Amino acid sequence: MREQKQRVVVKVGTSTLTHSSGSVNLRSMERLVRVLADLSGAGREVILVTSGAIAVGTARMGLDERPRALRMKQAAAAVGQCRMMHIYDKLFSEYNCTVAQILLTGDDVEDPVRAEHLRNTFASLLELGILPVVNENDSVSSAEIETGHHKVLGDNDTLSAIVAALCRADLLVLLSDIDGLYEADPKRDPHARLLRRVAALTPEILEMAGGAGTWRGTGGMATKLSAAKIAMEAGCDMVITNGARPEDLYDIVEGKDAGTRFLAAGKGDAL
Repeated sequence: MREQKQRVVVKVGTSTLTHSSGSVNLRSMERLVRVLADLSGAGREVILVTSGAIAVGTARMGLDERPRALRMKQAAAAVGQCRMMHIYDKLFSEYNCTVAQILLTGDDVEDPVRAEHLRNTFASLLELGILPVVNENDSVSSAEIETGHHKVLGDNDTLSAIVAALCRADLLVLLSDIDGLYEADPKRDPHARLLRRVAALTPEILEMAGGAGTWRGTGGMATKLSAAKIAMEAGCDMVITNGARPEDLYDIVEGKDAGTRFLAAGKGDAL
C-alpha cells in the first residue's frame, strides 16, 4: 500500500443513485459526493465508477420503462450520462472538487497501448487532485446492455474492478442496495449471517451468489464476486456495503468492519 496516499475506487449502483421511477435521487447523490469530496480533501486518491445512465436517461426521455431495443438503450445512455455528469459536476464543485469524465469500452482495457494511455490519464488526474468519474461508454458499446456478445466489461462491478487493477488501487468499494455477502438470502432467511471478511473465494462462497436486484440495475452478487476475484488477484481489497450509508466509507478506508471485506491475495494468510 502506498505510504502517503491511499488510492480508492468507489463504485455506486443504479439503485443507490435513482428513485424507483428512474429519476435521479438527488439526496443520495449529494450525500455520496460530500463523503467522496471529503476523502479526496483528506489526501486520498478517489476514483468514482458510476452506474445509472440508462435509468436516468429513460426517465429524462419520458419513457415508461427501460427500452428493449439496443439503439434506444444507447440513446437513453447518452441522455442519462449527460444528465448525471452535469449533476456530479455541480455537486462536487460545491465542495471545491474538480471532476473529469472517463467513458470506457472493452477495447480500451484490452489493448495494451490504450490501457497504458488510460493508466497515465488516471495518474495525471489524480496527481492534480482531480476526481475521475467513470462509466462504460454504453452509447457505442453493447457489452453491458446486450447479451450474447463477447464481453470484456459487461457490468459496472466488473468495470470498477478492472479500473482498480489498472490504476493499482489499494481498495475497491462497491456501494449497492445490500449490506454485504450473507450466508443465505436475507430476504428469505431473517437469521442469515453477514460475512465480515472473506480471505478466499471458495466454492462455498461462490454458491452464495444470487441474481440481479432490480430492473434499474444489471448487477447481482455473482458479478460482485467476479469483481472480487479481479481485485483480490490484483492485490486490492474489495468491500461490498450498502450505498444508503455512504458515511460508512470513512470506516472502510481505515480498515474497520463495514459490509463484507474481501482480502487481497496474501492478506488472508496473515490473519
